[in-house]
Amino acid sequence: MPGTVRPLAALSLLAACALALTACGSSGSSGGSGGDSASPAASGTALAGQTITLYSGQHEQTVKALTDDFTKRTGIKVELRSGDEAELANQILQEGDASPADVFYAENPPALTVLGDKGLLAKVAPDTLKSVPANDSSGKGDWVGVSARTSAFLAATGKGADTAPPASVLDLAKPEWKGRLGIAPSETDFAPVVTQVLKAKGEDAAKQWLKGLKDNAKVYDSNETLSAAINSGEVEGGVVDHYYFYRMRDEKGAAETHATLHYFPKGDPGSLVDVSGAAVLKHGKHQAAAQAFLGYLASAPAQTVIANSASYEYPLVDGVKGKPELPALDGIGTVADPAQLGDGKQALALLQDAGLLQ
Repeated sequence: MPGTVRPLAALSLLAACALALTACGSSGSSGGSGGDSASPAASGTALAGQTITLYSGQHEQTVKALTDDFTKRTGIKVELRSGDEAELANQILQEGDASPADVFYAENPPALTVLGDKGLLAKVAPDTLKSVPANDSSGKGDWVGVSARTSAFLAATGKGADTAPPASVLDLAKPEWKGRLGIAPSETDFAPVVTQVLKAKGEDAAKQWLKGLKDNAKVYDSNETLSAAINSGEVEGGVVDHYYFYRMRDEKGAAETHATLHYFPKGDPGSLVDVSGAAVLKHGKHQAAAQAFLGYLASAPAQTVIANSASYEYPLVDGVKGKPELPALDGIGTVADPAQLGDGKQALALLQDAGLLQ
């Protein structure tokens, strides 16, 4: 996340567009790219001096390091507009063909799927798609996976949630967790967990699970505030992406970190491994330069920047290793199929119906 608080209205607005698929943007075909599409190899002197506009919902410091390195290597400048991915996706939907964005870099697949379903995304250059595992990118070829993270349970060290953590994310709806739990349902990475519960247990069970969470949990407006509440002992635990623990530890120092990370068993809906992805906007004015940027994101140099950054995400390119303190990704979870995550509209509707989103 870019590190800013997510207003509930941001997800609700995107949900409205996703649920209705109304005229929030153009409805052209998603096949093919507009303008002068080119392979990532086209990032040489012919494109130097061009400026692409990047709408990014990812970690701002890491993205700034990536764009600086990209410009240094290619001569292509990047105008970076960082913000909440739901707000940025909604902005692109409203702007349609007139959007100044050349590239959209999202934290979660559903925001990209919404844009792809409206025909706003170009096809990614084949060589770029080949750089990362096929399951980590769009099956339609209109966005490429860049990095990954996993959901986990963060517990206050020494509390019951730490000494006896939940065996499943589903357990958190049980009465014994009442008053002990915190959740941040307005975070855009919470809806994919809901989708995983839907996929595993069905709609009725997902509704009951969300009802249990609402009964049991104190609601926080971001994963940062939830993590801080767990660290202070205000609540015993909650579901966050793994990197919130490491970022908090870096900020506070080991001596002031009073939280422990627990991973749900592999195969549990809570062991969701989610990917961040990037796409070229179909009607962007700098198609070749935008494709070059996606090619860079899927290259070893960019993946090394990600791996060494303070965002603590997992790189996707073979041969690039994440930070040594991170457990092997394939041992703690399974990458969620972007097609099954879809546009997230069902999960968002259930969250609204449960009273967890306005």
